[in-house]
Amino acid sequence: MLESDVLQQIIQSRETMSKSHKKIAGYLIDNHETAPFLTASKLAKHAGVGEATVIRFAYQLGYAGYPDFQRHLQEALQRKMTSAEVLRRTTDEDNDAEDAVTEVLSDDMQNIDNTLKQINTQTFEAAVNEMIQAKRIYIIAYRSAASIGGFLEFYLDLVLQNTEMIHQADGVSEHLLDIDERDLVIGVGFSRYTKRTVEVMKYVKEKRAKTVVISDHMLSPLVPYGDYNLLASTEINSFIDSYAAPMSIAGALITALTRSEHKKIEKRLRELESLWETFDVFYN
Repeated sequence: MLESDVLQQIIQSRETMSKSHKKIAGYLIDNHETAPFLTASKLAKHAGVGEATVIRFAYQLGYAGYPDFQRHLQEALQRKMTSAEVLRRTTDEDNDAEDAVTEVLSDDMQNIDNTLKQINTQTFEAAVNEMIQAKRIYIIAYRSAASIGGFLEFYLDLVLQNTEMIHQADGVSEHLLDIDERDLVIGVGFSRYTKRTVEVMKYVKEKRAKTVVISDHMLSPLVPYGDYNLLASTEINSFIDSYAAPMSIAGALITALTRSEHKKIEKRLRELESLWETFDVFYN
């Protein structure tokens, strides 16, 4: 459902709404380009209602909650908006540093909570099993998503010795030339999605490789190419995304894998500890 469809739904339902819900509807209609980036508490403040009323408003319209409602409002806008435009629409002139740290950390906690409620544990477990069985693991993550990809690459290769992140987009063809059904590709991407990530995931899917996608919602263009889709909430009142929840998913994948293969991995870690001591790797 695109933004215009959501607004049309609000307009059509407005006459039957309660007085407080009409206030929210009116604010959303009058501020349809900025309202999608407001947190529930900020929308409540602007509309002159309580935060709980905003959440009930989203449920009444048939959404799974305010984050789900907000995602649908944002989808059409975010496809065409630049980072500068998002920054302008999510910044108040009277914001200060203290507001930022409180708001961002609160949003991070909310995103983790939302992700925990929506994640499919069976899909997660199946993804872990594919990682264990894979001959090789490739990670596709560009731009800011590379931070999550690099975290996965470091620890997976540390314990499995078969993981590689494709760091240069131009080098994809050489790295993936011989990929087949025994390999696993992990694609990481969030709105605004990098075109190369989508193209690579489409290619490896055609080559019958197994695929895991870490993204932000079911409307992500990466989702059709994922055998296993792990969705994380990333909403934040800023031009950047909140990566607290996606990073938590990455950490959970690594932890679950090491627990499943703990005997083999424990042996490797003991060998690594000896090597690290020999080369005096860590500061004592």
